[in-house]
Amino acid sequence: GVDVWLNNPRRPLEASGTSGQKVGFSGGLNLSVLDGWWPEGYNGRNGWAIGQEIEGLDPAAQDDLDANSLYDLLEYEVIPMFYDRDEKGIPRRWIARMKEAIRTLNPVFNTDRMVAEYVLKIYEPQPLEAEASRTLLGSAVAG
Repeated sequence: GVDVWLNNPRRPLEASGTSGQKVGFSGGLNLSVLDGWWPEGYNGRNGWAIGQEIEGLDPAAQDDLDANSLYDLLEYEVIPMFYDRDEKGIPRRWIARMKEAIRTLNPVFNTDRMVAEYVLKIYEPQPLEAEASRTLLGSAVAG
């Protein structure tokens, strides 16, 4: 496991994002650009969002904005929160963010959803397409 899952590809080059989706099951937090699944999952309290996508911005300029955002997040939010401990040595704010991530992400981004979406979007449409192909093929052979 990890404490923070850093995901900073150039938009829109996020792959499937399943590694970031799984990090919450071990109590980790996402620190990611808003791409792939993260725009749907991020709520401002369950991890961190790096930068913002600006339409038509040169990739090098977007990289600079994202890098500055990442450095600011690390310096002013992530690292201070990680090391902020109460009198018993417990990082209360960090744990609250972990709980929020577990509460909001794990029920939504999981294998149940993945399988359901595969069935609805990939597997169920296939028989219809196969039947249509057979009908077309059958009429071409018969004709």
